[in-house]
Amino acid sequence: MDARTIIAKVRRGQTPTSDELAWFTNGLATRDVSDAQAGAFAMAVCLNGLSDAGRVALTTGMRDSGEVLSWDLDGPVLDKHSTGGVGDPVSLLLAPALAACDVFVPMVSGRGLGHTGGTLDKLESIPGLSTTQTTASFRKITRDIGCAIVGATKSIAPADRRLYAIRDVTATIESVDLICASILSKKLAAGLDGLVLDVKTGSGAFMKTPEDAATLARALVSTANGAGTPTAAFITDMSQPLAPSLGNATEVAVCLELLSGNRAAAPRLHDVTVALAGRLLALAGHAEGEAEERVAAAISSGHAMVCFAAMVRAMGGPPDIAEDWHTHLPKAPVVGDVPAMRDGYVTAIDGEALGLAVVRMGGGRQVETDRINPAVGLSDVVELGRKVSRGDLIATIHAADEDSAEATARAVLDAITITDTAPDLPDLIHERIDP
Repeated sequence: MDARTIIAKVRRGQTPTSDELAWFTNGLATRDVSDAQAGAFAMAVCLNGLSDAGRVALTTGMRDSGEVLSWDLDGPVLDKHSTGGVGDPVSLLLAPALAACDVFVPMVSGRGLGHTGGTLDKLESIPGLSTTQTTASFRKITRDIGCAIVGATKSIAPADRRLYAIRDVTATIESVDLICASILSKKLAAGLDGLVLDVKTGSGAFMKTPEDAATLARALVSTANGAGTPTAAFITDMSQPLAPSLGNATEVAVCLELLSGNRAAAPRLHDVTVALAGRLLALAGHAEGEAEERVAAAISSGHAMVCFAAMVRAMGGPPDIAEDWHTHLPKAPVVGDVPAMRDGYVTAIDGEALGLAVVRMGGGRQVETDRINPAVGLSDVVELGRKVSRGDLIATIHAADEDSAEATARAVLDAITITDTAPDLPDLIHERIDP
């Protein structure tokens, strides 16, 4: 086999065989495939696509280019993946809630991308906690506690790491085939018994329309199941932040409120988490309605908080995070309110604009080398459809200085539209896609 023949097939609109794609992905990991060849392959796939079987073969080849974990545990090994949104810390709730339901969740997560926050950045706002764990410690924490949320090691899907870097500089990011292979190769390398996908749509998502979200969700589900992992998906609403907070420490604080039993702190976040976790338990053989009740009970009873606190402690964080999290989470020196400028109804929220405002505050990265300020962000963000009067609070800013606070206040006012007419509210879950 050789790279040129494989690239030529894709350029002609043909799909290489599974053996050819396995050879090519292994060559990405070993560098037997050059950067030029990898870029040509990515462009050919972006322009012509692959068949369903080809997408599965590309995914499994990238998965198998590195270490694939296997487990011998007294329960199912499950995980979830989100395509990204704003105010979306579902992973921080879902993993310990499932651990409290006798499930094991070895979650390999990522950092912030563009306007969306990253699970690892959020967790690392907890002092002392490190998401960089060896494979041995990752295994131990998962086995002992039931959940671990870590970054991918260099041994996980190295072909994806190489191809993604090349896609980033060759304008080949927006390919459903390449997106599926990238997402799933890392997730499936964790040795899962089941996976649920949360595909976002709306102003705060990468997929702005339900149609684009559905196309991606169906491709992800069919590819993961074709690769041998039972997988389902939800298309969920991101026309407003999922939680009323955006940022790192601010989102962790909301999660800890929910884990303390206060559902009112973020009801939409709570309900999406319960739906996703319940679907995972159903994939593992539980009755779905009962599964959702079990997850909700794990959160309201405090059992999920016990699991979260144990995970934080095992990853180097404070041992008393459950009892004293208000003290441990970093706080911004400048906190200020953003008032509504008129009476009316909140009819639109530009989630991407809010996310980018948090990034500019220092809550995300504008270039790869930027250091994140975990304390900055937004809280108390008004919800879609709320009736407000002039002067009512529509968001609270947590900033590093006064200039940043003023700039963010202007951005918030521009991102939140208030009119005289109440809007039609979108469903929280747009569609469910089963295996």
